[in-house]
Amino acid sequence: MTVAIVGYGAGNTASVQFALERLGCHAVITDDPTVIAQAERVILPGVGAAGYAMQRLAELGLIDPIRAFERPLLGVCLGQQLLFERSEEGGGVDLLGFIPGKVTRLDIRPDLPVPHMGWTRLEGISRDPLLAGVNDGTYAYFVHSFVCPDTEATIACADYGTDVPAVVHAGNRWGCQFHPERSAAAGALILKNFLSLPC
Repeated sequence: MTVAIVGYGAGNTASVQFALERLGCHAVITDDPTVIAQAERVILPGVGAAGYAMQRLAELGLIDPIRAFERPLLGVCLGQQLLFERSEEGGGVDLLGFIPGKVTRLDIRPDLPVPHMGWTRLEGISRDPLLAGVNDGTYAYFVHSFVCPDTEATIACADYGTDVPAVVHAGNRWGCQFHPERSAAAGALILKNFLSLPC
């Protein structure tokens, strides 16, 4: 199996690659549109600003191959946010547009710090092959300052002063707002499930 991790200078690519290798999967970090288009699965990681991420994807000619990809695709952290239509970050930026809705700044009560950083329970887990074997109350590791809208695509949430859509699914695309590669056994199970999704 070939898994392409999109390397565009805005991602936690090495830690994702190591997590997949621990599962016995060969994963390549690449910014080659042809490699991405031909992969059996694609992971879109991300850390930082949505505007910079979209700019880098455009500069590398990766937006069209990612939009055209028809096999399983997983967005991680910022990568999940990029699956939506738009972000209010930096005055507004267009995203990949797979899922309707706008990503907004995490607006919560003043006693909770932003960014949301640390271990938080997953709740409201829906039946979905990506989450097979993952139970309500399972902890995952989050680091983020922006939050995706809660839509029909949401298949798990986390409570951080508000409902945070923690996992989304639309068509052949999934997203995790948390970092599965840093989420211990639960994260490894989610990545294993991703590798088992039918193409």
